[in-house]
Amino acid sequence: MLNIKLIYKVLGTLLFIEAVMMIVCSALSIYLGEDDALAFIISTILTILGGIGLKYLGREANNALGRRDAYLLVTLTWVIFSLFGSFPFLISGYVTNFTDAYFETMSGFTTTGSSIIDDVEKLPHGMLFWRSMTQWVGALGIVFFTIAIIPSLVGGNIKVFSAEATGPFRTKMHPRLGTTAKWIWSIYSFLTIGCAACFYLAGMGLFDCINYSMTITATGGFSTHSASTGYFHNTAIDYTAIVFMFLSGTSFTLLYLTIFKLRIRAFFRNTELRLYLLLIALSTIPIAYLLVSHNGYSYEYAFRKSLFQVVSSITTTGIFNDNIGTWAHISWVIMGICMFVGGCAGSTSGGFKCVRVAMVINILRNEIRRTLHPKAILPVKINDTIVHYSSQVSLLAFMTMFMLTCVIAFIIMTLSGIDSTNSIAIALSCVSNVGPALDIPVGPSMSWAMLPALVKWVLCILMLMGRLEVISVLVLVTPSFWKDH
Repeated sequence: MLNIKLIYKVLGTLLFIEAVMMIVCSALSIYLGEDDALAFIISTILTILGGIGLKYLGREANNALGRRDAYLLVTLTWVIFSLFGSFPFLISGYVTNFTDAYFETMSGFTTTGSSIIDDVEKLPHGMLFWRSMTQWVGALGIVFFTIAIIPSLVGGNIKVFSAEATGPFRTKMHPRLGTTAKWIWSIYSFLTIGCAACFYLAGMGLFDCINYSMTITATGGFSTHSASTGYFHNTAIDYTAIVFMFLSGTSFTLLYLTIFKLRIRAFFRNTELRLYLLLIALSTIPIAYLLVSHNGYSYEYAFRKSLFQVVSSITTTGIFNDNIGTWAHISWVIMGICMFVGGCAGSTSGGFKCVRVAMVINILRNEIRRTLHPKAILPVKINDTIVHYSSQVSLLAFMTMFMLTCVIAFIIMTLSGIDSTNSIAIALSCVSNVGPALDIPVGPSMSWAMLPALVKWVLCILMLMGRLEVISVLVLVTPSFWKDH
């Protein structure tokens, strides 16, 4: 039987954390004397009341969390956080309907970065900071963030970690999950502070560097300017963004081993990282060549713009510093592949993940060899570790569901009157949590407000499924999930 009372209790506690986030934005708005202060105050009160109500429903809960409880808890957390997180947009009047407000908030917490706001520069500072904060907290997982702060919140933290973490493997840095969570969030915070400092030294204003550092290390892509980082026309800012997007798309466990355990050799011998680097190189070179030959860019300019956009795509950050609508169409295809693949498992990036691509390549290579040597025993290895057969089956199931989800979303959008090219790009960008699509009219510099309401709700589900890796959400709609035995 599902432990509903415990789920209520945990959700109530989590809402108090969201209320604290709103208080920070309220303080900023009050300090600057802007008109969104009252909206944040009201939203904070409503969120606290919601937390109190859920805590009351969960009083005297049994603190044992089962596997089914964990999957339901994680999914409900993202749904309810987005619900309460939409209040500041609605109450302030900067977003005029609930569908758009919920879409914007879900896009933030899932670090997708798609926005229905036409001109973000019209938003007050508190609202801009709220958008950035949703991405920063959502990047590593809302519940995982709570485990780092309150490791004893609930029994069965490892089940929550499994339900919310990304990638086919669940690697821990420490036997205690709470300690692992603290280490991961320490590395994440270190990257964020380092990114902000570098942006500031490169000439970015204090408020901008804080916001961009939060959304770049979250690989989310929300910006404080409609032109994203292209607003600054600054070479140092471009290269800083490239470095920190790349690091944020790298496994945090690998960064931990490299930085704190000084295992430098392990960093460069890692199978997933090498594939990650190879894909970036193989994508950057042809796009840079096309920018030089077709767009007339100088060599350095073409390399920088190409590398920036490739890293932005493969890490699913989705920020931009050039008008890619003028680029050759084959460039869009290459970046679409990068969007699908995504970064490394255990990072803040979305997508299919490089480690899964490496597993697929190994499986295909073994099958080709097996045609010549039918009796050969050919294990699939990642980092000299044999991948169990059950993990290979899970991989193929995930790949099937990932693609099937894109196809279903594509069909719904096509039936809603969206052209096929945009339907494919939008579905891929949402399920990969990238944000900007690749074509007009829903391009990286365009708003998603023009989409029909039904499509926006479909995309909210798609973003959630992409963030929780599809199967974690789909399992909730199976009859066996709701059976007691």
